[in-house]
Amino acid sequence: MKEHEYLQNDATALAALVQKGHVTAAELLQLAIDRAQKVNPRINAIVQPLHQKGFDMIEQIPKNAPFAGVPFLLKDLELEWAGTPLRSGCRGFNNYVSQQDSELVARFKAAGLVLFGKTNTPEFGLTPYTESELFGPARNPWNLAHSSGGSSGGSAAAVAAGIVPMASASDGGGSIRIPASCCGLFGIKTSRGRTPMGPRYGESWSGAIVSFALSRSVRDSAALLDAVHGETPNAPYLIEKPARPYLQELQRAPGKLRVAMCTEHVFAGQKIDDQCLQATRQTAQLLENLGHSVEEIALPYSAEVFTKTFVTMVVGETAAGLRSLGDFLGRKATKADVELNTWFLAKLGEAYSAADYAYEKNNWNVLTRKMGDIHQKYDVLLTPTMARPPLKIGELQNSTAENAQIKLVDTLGLYGLVKGGKAIDQLAEKAFGYIPFTPIQNMTGQPSMSVPLVWGENNLPIGTMFTAKFGAEDLLFRLAAQLEEAKPWFNKMPDL
Repeated sequence: MKEHEYLQNDATALAALVQKGHVTAAELLQLAIDRAQKVNPRINAIVQPLHQKGFDMIEQIPKNAPFAGVPFLLKDLELEWAGTPLRSGCRGFNNYVSQQDSELVARFKAAGLVLFGKTNTPEFGLTPYTESELFGPARNPWNLAHSSGGSSGGSAAAVAAGIVPMASASDGGGSIRIPASCCGLFGIKTSRGRTPMGPRYGESWSGAIVSFALSRSVRDSAALLDAVHGETPNAPYLIEKPARPYLQELQRAPGKLRVAMCTEHVFAGQKIDDQCLQATRQTAQLLENLGHSVEEIALPYSAEVFTKTFVTMVVGETAAGLRSLGDFLGRKATKADVELNTWFLAKLGEAYSAADYAYEKNNWNVLTRKMGDIHQKYDVLLTPTMARPPLKIGELQNSTAENAQIKLVDTLGLYGLVKGGKAIDQLAEKAFGYIPFTPIQNMTGQPSMSVPLVWGENNLPIGTMFTAKFGAEDLLFRLAAQLEEAKPWFNKMPDL
């Protein structure tokens, strides 16, 4: 098999070629490695090559597994792969080596996937861009000056660049859907409890995080979810099993859907970029052409969801993350172990009380009810995935003045005064102004997908996002298959 043939096939097709004996798993792995060596120096997607482990894994592939022999990359965050480093984008974890496989990793292996490296991620997955101090920025294969998104930016860049047809990803505030939008991929955040978190975790970020994957084709994500869905018996969340395999859903028409559309920005004074608005309206027109009805509605939430509710969880979980880092180090984590922003968020988290956390977590439940009300009338909610096209590398990094302000707060120990003040609102608006639509589904637990239907200026993809009621991945897959057929994207590849 030649490189151009490898790039023309999705994971499902590659597995079929292995099954028929037209290509071997070792040949596919070598093609993936060769492609990585060719393009990774430019995009910085893979931060831990593990080629020999991939070749060793080939000997243990279940022969009749759905993805037997398909090369695959693992995001370097949360998921444990026994015997390999897990750094989470953090220099403090430089010497951490996993002792066992996460359940999801075990299921990836059982599905026949051949793991051969780990992908770039921001420190602790905290940002919607991938630019850690430890590994540097993951660049967008469509335009190297721009971000590949975050926190699954390395995985997205690797898939978009054709190193692998799909790669692992996780989503705590949009971290599957944001890089899918940035890199022209299909990315679905599954419902809470649909994929396993154990055995190390029962939940992560108070249930906001789910782990799954990014892919170029819809059928790859559907078939992979068929292979890995279902929590372990001792998990805190158990979800109803799908009525039929998700791969079969792709052959079923979605029916005439009632679509609600929101395109307003949650923060006063900020606007959705015209390219993102146009992409959403083009998608709405396509939906109507396909027989669906689209009605524009107002957002069911306000800016406080970000500046208070979600921020309280993020800073609290970051503080807990530093305690876990301290457990590993055998001492308290210090500023030397993490980036400045991570340290700031963690210390801020210590200034919040248990009552603050519980109060805002209750507000998650209020939001869940409001989003549930939407789905009493509408089948899916359509929004832009992001408020702007992919930003340039470094565009959301701290200014010199912001760094000085953070250092002053830390030096004087003013975290209690900063908590809940205007400075936090400004920080929240800067980060969440870029992604005002994606974190909501992490709080509610709903399934949500970004679909790559439009390419805008500077050769950059612009995703549109669909959200369904809790547990309705089947509906999203049926709709995604219809959209993929109506406006195919698989053969779009960046020129690297």
